[in-house]
Amino acid sequence: MANESHGARRRREILDAAADLSTSEGLESLSFSRIAAEVGLTKAGVAAHFDSKEALQLAVVEAAAASYAQPLVDAAKSSEPGLPRLRALALAWFGHLETVDYRGGCFFGSAGLAFAGRPGPVRDAIADHTRSFLGLLEEQARLAKRLGELARGVRPDVLAFQIHALAQEANLRRELLDIEEAFEEAGAALTDLLSRTARAPESSGRVREHSGS
Repeated sequence: MANESHGARRRREILDAAADLSTSEGLESLSFSRIAAEVGLTKAGVAAHFDSKEALQLAVVEAAAASYAQPLVDAAKSSEPGLPRLRALALAWFGHLETVDYRGGCFFGSAGLAFAGRPGPVRDAIADHTRSFLGLLEEQARLAKRLGELARGVRPDVLAFQIHALAQEANLRRELLDIEEAFEEAGAALTDLLSRTARAPESSGRVREHSGS
């Protein structure tokens, strides 16, 4: 980010601090004055970057989504399509949540719960990103099914749901119950889940398919 302007750098610092705060204090509770105190600016200095509180919230959602995206992109590039990529995406997501600096853990876990009953653009943005990630998992599960890697009767949408649930439960166990090995447990549960849903070795065999990857 050597070529990043001062204004862009300051905006990024504000969004990083706001995302961090929102995981512990709530996205709805964010205010220009609270963020200003966190980053050492005046309220006006923070407000200069955003037209409204809603604009700030939407920008925070997009910034958090971008931080989640890069590990997933890297995982997708370094793995074969289908079951290997599904596993790699899940582990990359677990790893990101385990190491993220946000004081309350998973941004979308906390933001999703806070805005589940609040119709509007912020809820829509959170839902869109959550739906997009679930879709990414389901896409690879469906491909794994077509490649003959999953047992008959396994539903790709349910498998994606189960992986998502593992991540959210691990985040809750670590943040609320102080179980430091929560994501290690999630990784073990993932291994068990994928071994139980994989097609038996004697009947497996990847079907040749052009995946476009």
